Amino acid sequence: MYKPFGMIPALPTPMKEDKSIDYKGLEQLIQHLIDGGMHGLLVGGSTGEYSLMSMEERKEVIKFVCETSQGRIPVMAGTGCHRTEDTMELTNYAAEVGADCALVINPYYMPTSRQGIIDHFKTVAENSSIGIVVYHYPDATGVELDPELISEISQIDGIVGIKNTADGEHTSKLIALTKDNPDFAVLTGFEHLILPTLALGGHGAVGVAHNLAPRKIAKLYDLVINENNIKEATKLNQELLELYSAIEEETIPGTVKAGLEALGLSGGPSRLPLVPASEQFKSKIKTLLSELG
Repeated sequence: MYKPFGMIPALPTPMKEDKSIDYKGLEQLIQHLIDGGMHGLLVGGSTGEYSLMSMEERKEVIKFVCETSQGRIPVMAGTGCHRTEDTMELTNYAAEVGADCALVINPYYMPTSRQGIIDHFKTVAENSSIGIVVYHYPDATGVELDPELISEISQIDGIVGIKNTADGEHTSKLIALTKDNPDFAVLTGFEHLILPTLALGGHGAVGVAHNLAPRKIAKLYDLVINENNIKEATKLNQELLELYSAIEEETIPGTVKAGLEALGLSGGPSRLPLVPASEQFKSKIKTLLSELG
């Protein structure tokens, strides 16, 4: 069963002016990321505006990315839903169309118990033919899973990793608790934590900056994991810090789409209530990306 690793961009969904999906633009983005040396693709994550799509649109986008990637790069499909049954349905669909694993957010809108969270992931994993990656994003959900709970979930057959969009202390403790589990990958969801996560024994990062500077992000991974060159990795990471911060200055994915457009790729608008980047930001990101080369 595929266990995710490396640098995995959270794909934004390029859109036309009428807010319909720009599949041609999405195809160009996928090629840009494969050429840039990324290790996988996340389709249907938060950056992809999955929460503003119908179930049919979510399926269409997952299928398109799987078909377009043509097995050249692993695909992680965002399949989390409020209902466990819907999560299973979308996960099974993703498996049918070629996804390698599924990203499933923890229950949050309807509060449940600790056991309820475990049972949710256990049920989804038991009924899926592909691995399940836990999506932990307490800033967005208001629900924090402590490292001990995640470690317990990691023991469930079919749970292959986590996108841990939590602070450094949480991530470092989680790495320590799961280091002896060969079937579980810890990936950070914060760009600022890429370097420390890798240095501590984590397996990679799912992020948005990857879309804009894939070659540099891929190089950062290689420097740490394949070359064991922390000094050069630190130097490269320092070059990227301004980009990491800039992306969060305004609403995501508007900032990322502005960056794509600065690179000559499709971005387009976002669906309400999300808003596009300001003209001031568009000018800033264009200059920043130019300086990064």
